[in-house]
Amino acid sequence: MAQSTIFARPVLRLSVRGRRMLARVTGTLVLGGTGIWLISAMLNNPVLFFNSALSGLSNGALYALVALGYTLVYGIIELINFAHGDLFMLGTLVAGFMMANIFGHHVSAVSVLGWLAFLVAMVVCMAFCATVNVTIEFFAYRRLRKAPKLAPLITAVGISFVLQQVGLIINGSGQKSNWASVLPQGVINIGGVKIEHKFLVVVAVTVPLLLAMTYLVNQTTIGKAMRATAQDQDAARLMGININRTISFAFTLGGGLAGAAGLMYQQSVGTTTYDLGFSLGLIAFTSAVLGGIGNLNGAVVGGVLIGLIKGLNDGVGLGQKWGQTVVFTILILLMVFRPTGLFGQSTGEKV
Repeated sequence: MAQSTIFARPVLRLSVRGRRMLARVTGTLVLGGTGIWLISAMLNNPVLFFNSALSGLSNGALYALVALGYTLVYGIIELINFAHGDLFMLGTLVAGFMMANIFGHHVSAVSVLGWLAFLVAMVVCMAFCATVNVTIEFFAYRRLRKAPKLAPLITAVGISFVLQQVGLIINGSGQKSNWASVLPQGVINIGGVKIEHKFLVVVAVTVPLLLAMTYLVNQTTIGKAMRATAQDQDAARLMGININRTISFAFTLGGGLAGAAGLMYQQSVGTTTYDLGFSLGLIAFTSAVLGGIGNLNGAVVGGVLIGLIKGLNDGVGLGQKWGQTVVFTILILLMVFRPTGLFGQSTGEKV
């Protein structure tokens, strides 16, 4: 018996060309509306606009450092390492402990000894976070490489809770804000636009780290091994590449950048809290996805863009309470119309 079609409804199907046109129109409207809002905000209060933009760029540099850790790991073993944000949080605690308890900096002041302490703390924080990250990879993720993708993902979430609990024990449940800073606290005033000295220090430290990372991955032998491993582990192994060592090196780099970001955050913002890795880690992960997760340049651009958007929203937009809403709304729109991110490339599913 033929199936009744009395209640059948016509199905509206858009052609590929129609879907592309809809995406372009929607994207144009969103970008146009955003551009109009930015121009309007700049004309209404240019001083506040540029101050908010500078604050956002400072945070964006830190987001980029953390986002690189996400994109490095995903690019090689396609794992979203949700514990990476909490590793950054531990980096802030180690930085505070080093500066306050080891070097005895309890009052914010700039000195030669303070800069030496800063450099030593940078090395220690990077080494500590790199060691923790490699240890996690060796004991947890390495054994799950051949397992279904859900297994390492759940493991990463579990490790995130473990690191968060360690942070709770060390830092306590409240926010600590009595950390001293060795960074200069003055400002450069240009027509009412205030450029903080510590912002310049953050940029001066972050940019060389990002450039060194890009050079290492793109130009060195170990970087080529990382890219070969990311493309095809079996083929890379046949070419004589030590897969375990290469993946561990990627975790080392990601952990080191998280440690550097932890010190910069502790010294520039001056606060630590045990759940910092959850909130800032989500923003950094969003930055990596925005730029195209797995793409190093995309992670950097995504981090700077997210920081800039969040800073402008907090200063001349909807306010801080809507900050994460704005960020994730942008992410959702991007995933709808460009799932691979700004710099990502579509790849076929391996079978």
